[in-house]
Amino acid sequence: MTRLRTRVAIVGAGPAGLLLGQLLAKAGIDTMIVEKASRAHVLGRIRAGVLEQGTVDLLRAAGVGARLDREGLVHDGFRLAFDGRVHRIDLAGHSGGRHVTVYGQTEVSRDLMEARDAVGAPILFEAEDVAVSGFDRDTPLVTCRVGGATREIRADFVAGCDGYHGVCRRSVPADAIRSYERAYPFGWLGLLADVPPLGPELVYARSDRGFALCSMRSPTRSRYYVQVGLDDRVEDWPDARFYDELRRRLPESAAASLTEGPSIEKSIAPLRSFVAEPMRFGRLFLAGDAAHIVPPTGAKGLNLAASDVHYLSAALIGFYRDGTTDGLDGYSARALARVWKAERFSWWMTGLLHRFDDRDEFTRRMQLAELEYIAQSRAATTALAENYVGLPY
Repeated sequence: MTRLRTRVAIVGAGPAGLLLGQLLAKAGIDTMIVEKASRAHVLGRIRAGVLEQGTVDLLRAAGVGARLDREGLVHDGFRLAFDGRVHRIDLAGHSGGRHVTVYGQTEVSRDLMEARDAVGAPILFEAEDVAVSGFDRDTPLVTCRVGGATREIRADFVAGCDGYHGVCRRSVPADAIRSYERAYPFGWLGLLADVPPLGPELVYARSDRGFALCSMRSPTRSRYYVQVGLDDRVEDWPDARFYDELRRRLPESAAASLTEGPSIEKSIAPLRSFVAEPMRFGRLFLAGDAAHIVPPTGAKGLNLAASDVHYLSAALIGFYRDGTTDGLDGYSARALARVWKAERFSWWMTGLLHRFDDRDEFTRRMQLAELEYIAQSRAATTALAENYVGLPY
């Protein structure tokens, strides 16, 4: 057995864990990251790509903003497509000049991992049998096996950044945590292709056939989504069927701009809303998907992870710099206040734009009335824009 010591043990090498490690490293606080997957798997995950202004600012503060600033696509708006027409939402004009940046989560992880490599900070990849214990005491323990050898990591604190299915939240006694969840009766089928995007900004489409989203990763790589049933399989959707369905869910003017190309990745993701409270248990802190999940309609998943890390990193830095526990004591309440607002926005966007087979014609007309109101009301557009670009930390 190898016994190790660090100040903060981080479970999970996704964007939340890597960003936390980078911010703490810049403050001179040593960390060790434990990750069950391989490095190649982590860097191969196809995930979100719309970053709030606050997330971009935080990545710059972490010292990993150079490639983001060079390659990220700054968007001052997006399009809502409904009832055969397209309406532009002017994000910058309705949020005091703020915007979002399209930059893939895979690229965020790559930048953070390279920064960690540059300073020689450790990541234990392909860690098996990860366990967390003793977080009700002064020195919690993370154990795992790497390459057949057992590692025992003692730390001052443990940050659970290991996702919805991770070990950290499951290590908390059931009577100490409360979960809130809503599963949606559909999923998103996503297709990635090396073709030019539909247009210069994202298009969110509501149609009687179901939801569709035309997104992008770069000027030459597009990411498209269509709403599908939970029993659909990727193999049921050859490229030709996917593009045909996507076109049928777009207004004719938008569909005419669609460029087809062979898929390089396809996957189906179910949609759910989930929050676990609280986010602190002694010396164990949850962040990102370990504590909450949002449906991707509002583009909030990665951004919520970043805001958690903002609060947690500031709290840990304050503890080591000044000896104060105020930030640690207030972490859960501060993070959850923002989490629930983002959950509300994502739930609202999902209900506004998707087809619900168990709802009646009245609900359909309410969706259209709401979209018409957004298109005509500055107040409604402002509320949408403020939430989409990201509420303040």
